[in-house]
Formats: sequence, structure tokens, C-alpha cells
Amino acid sequence: MKKLRVLYLREMLEAVRSYKLIWIPVVFIILGIMQPLVTFYMADILAASSNVPAGFMDSYELPGAAEVMAQALGQYGTIGMLVLALGTMNSLAGERSSGTSELLMAKPVSSISVVAAKWAANLTVLVIALGLGAAGAAYYTEQLMGALSWSAVAAASGLYSLWLLCALSLTLFFSSWLRGPAAACLALLLAAGMSLVYSLLPSQTGWMPAALPGMSAGVLAAGGISVGPIVSAVVLIVLCIAGASLLAGRNKLPV
Repeated sequence: MKKLRVLYLREMLEAVRSYKLIWIPVVFIILGIMQPLVTFYMADILAASSNVPAGFMDSYELPGAAEVMAQALGQYGTIGMLVLALGTMNSLAGERSSGTSELLMAKPVSSISVVAAKWAANLTVLVIALGLGAAGAAYYTEQLMGALSWSAVAAASGLYSLWLLCALSLTLFFSSWLRGPAAACLALLLAAGMSLVYSLLPSQTGWMPAALPGMSAGVLAAGGISVGPIVSAVVLIVLCIAGASLLAGRNKLPV
């Protein structure tokens, strides 16, 4: 446990030195507050445009606070996931390329400790970024659109963070045997593939982790929570960590 703590602090120090602990939360905050602001001022934006059909503005209505908050969290499923993948893709591939992993594995530390420390550090960055982004989105949504249930916001953010953590774990796994850009691309493609399968067959694939974003939006609308997607997400994360641990330090960087 002491070795894991030392490795975790090492990863957090690297996150500070590389400014990952700054720029990722900043991007998430911007994404979060943009949705309620753009939605609230959309009528003025459309009115200033010369391409709006006649009578369109008469039927325009502001969406509810819960819907806007769900849309704000939905921003993290595209740009936010891309940002996380870019921030994670060199976690293992970068150290293999620089030779740091060989030096680290030569010490009395296990590969599972190294991978777990990297995963925990990236999880910390994710929690900070999504927490600040969701808090900013909820604050502006409540100020502009109406009251929100902060307990529902916390639950919805937690479910969405689990989906993002799946993508982060996939990136870490692929980073253990591929170059950084290839790892990020493959993880994003796999996450997009799961989302596509779920959107085409929602009743048959409601247990998949891809159902978490929809469940997150449902919580904001006073919906229920299913156990299946949560369990499958946890299983996927554990498999990614275990697979990355087996591959870390054993595969050379592909040419």
C-alpha cells in the first residue's frame, strides 16, 4: 500500500507538472457553463440572425432546467471524452517510449501497482474536472432556467463519470501496448461503437455501460437507476486495469 501511495503521488506530481490538472478542469468548466448560457441567449442569437423563418420565434420556448442540465452533461460524452483520452493516452505508451517504464519495473514494484496508480491519478483528474464542470453548469442552469435538485445533479454526474471512466480505462488499457494516439483513437472508437449499438438496440443492450448517459439524464428527470449498466461498467473497468497490468512492461513499443 505504501508503494502504491508513492506511485500515486508521483503520478499526481506529473499531472501538475504537465498542467493536466489545470487544463482538463478548465475545459470541463467551459463546456459545462456554455450549455445553459447558449440555451438562455439562443432566442437573442436567432433573432439577430437573418436566416430565421418567419414565425419561428413565436413558437420558441426555453427548455426546462433538468433538460438543460442533461444537455450540459451530454457535452462531456463527446468533447469531454476526447479531452480525457488525449490526457490519458501517453500514461503507459509515453513511459515505454522514453524508457521510464523499464527503469520503474526494475525496482521492487509490481505492474498492477504502477497501472493502479496511473488509473487512480487519472480518476482524480476526472473527478475534479467533472465535479467543477457539473457544479458550474448546475449553478448557471439554476440561475437562468429554474431550480434544480442538487442531489439529482450529484447522482447524474456520478453516473456520467462512470461512463467517462470506462473510456479512460479503455485508453489506459490500449496505451499499455499501442502508441498514444492509436490508443486514444481505438478507445474512442470502441466507446462510440458501444453507444451506437445501444442506440440501435436499446431494449436488448440496456445492460451495457453505454446506457449510463441516458440513465444520467433520466435521474435529472426523476427517473430510476438500473443496476445492469453500473455492474457492466465496473466489470469493464476492472478488466481494463487487469489487462493493462498484464501487458505493462512486457510489450515493446510497436514500430
